[in-house]
Amino acid sequence: MSLRVLFIGGSGVISSACAHRAVEEGMEVYVLNRGESSLRPLPPGAHVLHADAHDPAAVRAALGDLTFDVVADFVAFAPEDVRAAVELFTGKVGQYVFISSASAYQTPPGRLPVTESMPLRNPFWAYSRGKIAGEDVLVREYRDHGFPGTIVRPSHTYDRTKVPLLGGWTAVDRMRRGLEVVVPGDGTSLWTLTHHTDFAAGFVGLLGATAAIGEAFHITSHEVLTWNQIFTLVADAAGATPRLVHVPSDAVAAADAELGASLLGDKAHSMVFDNAKIRGIVPGFAAHVPFSQGAREITAWYDADPARRVVDQRLDRLFDSLVEAYRPRAL
Repeated sequence: MSLRVLFIGGSGVISSACAHRAVEEGMEVYVLNRGESSLRPLPPGAHVLHADAHDPAAVRAALGDLTFDVVADFVAFAPEDVRAAVELFTGKVGQYVFISSASAYQTPPGRLPVTESMPLRNPFWAYSRGKIAGEDVLVREYRDHGFPGTIVRPSHTYDRTKVPLLGGWTAVDRMRRGLEVVVPGDGTSLWTLTHHTDFAAGFVGLLGATAAIGEAFHITSHEVLTWNQIFTLVADAAGATPRLVHVPSDAVAAADAELGASLLGDKAHSMVFDNAKIRGIVPGFAAHVPFSQGAREITAWYDADPARRVVDQRLDRLFDSLVEAYRPRAL
């Protein structure tokens, strides 16, 4: 008998790939969100339920008497979201999967590669602290009441719509115009980018796995790149020559608090992951999409429609100022 799975979300970078993979694996898939995204259509055959996931009464009305083998919650960002889910699904689900974040791990990391036993602490980014607090709620509910929770921590996961560079498409546009781009730090820190279909392969393998209940897993690619390499691969895919200017992450944070939070709280430090734990539950798990291929998918998607190639003028000016301040001077 196939698993009945509810995806709360379903149209995001990660959740869309997971929903498609679950349908391909023969699961009975329900998706609950406020409305289907034209950017990432839901898989044919999925049952669509409409409600604001942060409105418990609306969710109850949408679900009715349905029960599920698995609920995968992609839109819980704070402890109150997890508490609401526990209240809603207690006695109605065999496994509740909370999608946390690898940015919850100790930042900067105390050791590499990162394993799931790494302490959770991120003093730099409120997003990560919300995820940590959500994990704390779920762990207590499992320990005290046996609520069947599983925690999954994605790292930097992308699809064709997401340019994983500081500044997004604006950085690609600058390279195509022959302008310098801002690379955080000295460009040599190590980073892990995961294609969303690779993440989905591991994630769907956890669904319905009793050995995963009460446990936490990260799911990432095995490919490790420096930021210099990542910028260069995007430039190659875009037919541009990269002109890289290295700017300390602290300086970026001083110039733009929002960019700085995601840098200091996530991307400023080397992050390499040990995926032995997920392979113990999903023996066939492996990442198959190198970022060289992913970069080509990204540029092809943006080039297919001029409306997608939006340049953030504020960021463009910010990068001009940072480049001017940190461009190497001729002796």
